[in-house]
Amino acid sequence: MSPPETDVLIIGCGIAGASAALRLSQDRQRQITIITRAAEPEESNSRYAQGGIVTLGEDDSPELIVEDILAAGAGLSLPSAARIVAEEGPRLVREVLIETAGVLFDQTSGGRLVYGREAVHSRRRILHVGDATGKAIIRALVTALHERPNVRIVPSATAVDLITFPHHASDMLTVYEPITCHGAYVFERAQRTVRRYLAGATILATGGLGRIYRHTTNPRGSRGDGLAMAYRAGARVINAEYVQFHPTTLAVAGGEGFLISEAVRGEGGRLITPDGRAFMAAYAPEWGDLAPRDVVARAIHHEMIEHDYPHVLLDVCSAMPPDRIRERFPTIYTKCLSLGVDVTRQPIPVVPAAHYFCGGVWTQAWGQTSVSNLYAVGEVACTGVHGANRLASTSLLEGLVWGDRAARDIAARDPLPIVGPEDVPRWEEEGLEEEADPALVWRDMRTIQHTMWHYVGLVRSDRRLARALRDLGHLREAIENFYRTTRLNDALIGLRHSVQAALIVAEAAQHNRISRGCHYRDDTKGASLI
Repeated sequence: MSPPETDVLIIGCGIAGASAALRLSQDRQRQITIITRAAEPEESNSRYAQGGIVTLGEDDSPELIVEDILAAGAGLSLPSAARIVAEEGPRLVREVLIETAGVLFDQTSGGRLVYGREAVHSRRRILHVGDATGKAIIRALVTALHERPNVRIVPSATAVDLITFPHHASDMLTVYEPITCHGAYVFERAQRTVRRYLAGATILATGGLGRIYRHTTNPRGSRGDGLAMAYRAGARVINAEYVQFHPTTLAVAGGEGFLISEAVRGEGGRLITPDGRAFMAAYAPEWGDLAPRDVVARAIHHEMIEHDYPHVLLDVCSAMPPDRIRERFPTIYTKCLSLGVDVTRQPIPVVPAAHYFCGGVWTQAWGQTSVSNLYAVGEVACTGVHGANRLASTSLLEGLVWGDRAARDIAARDPLPIVGPEDVPRWEEEGLEEEADPALVWRDMRTIQHTMWHYVGLVRSDRRLARALRDLGHLREAIENFYRTTRLNDALIGLRHSVQAALIVAEAAQHNRISRGCHYRDDTKGASLI
């Protein structure tokens, strides 16, 4: 069977990958292929975004958005990248999401858009669809893509590794040429085979890596797949120590990892201890409960450790009437009620969890990585927007903006040549009869998650990081041997990606001895929770 060939291969179908495909599909002569490991294209990290997406509020300006992004980023956000998001984002929200995809954001009875506010935002500027904004956006984008005849979506397809020259080239003389990406080796689960997907340009849009932690808001596919593949291909990776922990996830049996949106605090919700004491003013007098996520998450962690609390509480019922809570937060209300918590009458038990990867594969302003013909967009990329701590509701916006930018950059060039099947070796799996033992895969994944949670989590130190690197290094060797002697499946591929991603984060955390934003070390001189 000849390998699939496409002008552009997009790995991932969240808002970044989908918006790139939508822009590229305007040229009907250009063929676009999207692969996603999920069985349904709508299943991605973007789907679980509750709070909303930033745009221009009624008394707002791009300059104010830039100021708020830089304030949250703790001095590490790139001003030029923040300006790109602030200036191009609102237009794309209108043109792509509202006019093209038909997303119906919440409106008043008079037909005016409703703007929400979240932590560190100086204005109400966040558009939302109840508390399921990501779901509404992805559903609309995927529907629009299904209408484009030159877009092919391949579900249940897991990227194993990028195809790069000279590493995968049949011609030995390519060793004298720059590293260039020509597609990816892809495991098609239905056929249980690895195929070569050959492409002129490749866009990584694989999302984040929250699943390398024991507690996370991220779905199963957020294993660091794209980060690991890009790293192995030789792409530059930066700011990997900056993993944002969301302060408020549900702390009730059966609800682990369920996000309680920051918009709850934006609407007046307050954090209190189990004995009823409000505590955020002691940690962030200026912002209180609307302090940056890293400050709030560490404050909660400190309260839990200091007083042996199993969780803290988020009280929104004192700030909003019951009908308004049910209207504004229907998903949160329904989920909590199903687990015995009526948020219209009682506070919500919450704890922090790994949420967003602020670092990633370095890109320039148009999404190009340091590897030729390889782009990265969305959470897998590091454009510089988020710095050391992401501003709430900017993740969807950054994915939209850089997905569109990467597509425009590719569209402005003549279609890149696609290498032939004879130039790239087939994936060799002959002689491999042993199936991956699910018990071993599960145990190794749990080891990664517990190691990262305890040693490379909210609070880090040299001793913890050294232990993490030692344990993860040994585990990677065992996993690589396992990988090379066993028939592949999605879980084993993900395990290999996860241990590599974990090592990248741990190594970056050990190298950086300065506490900043969501990278906090308690062995740094002068380290402060805020």
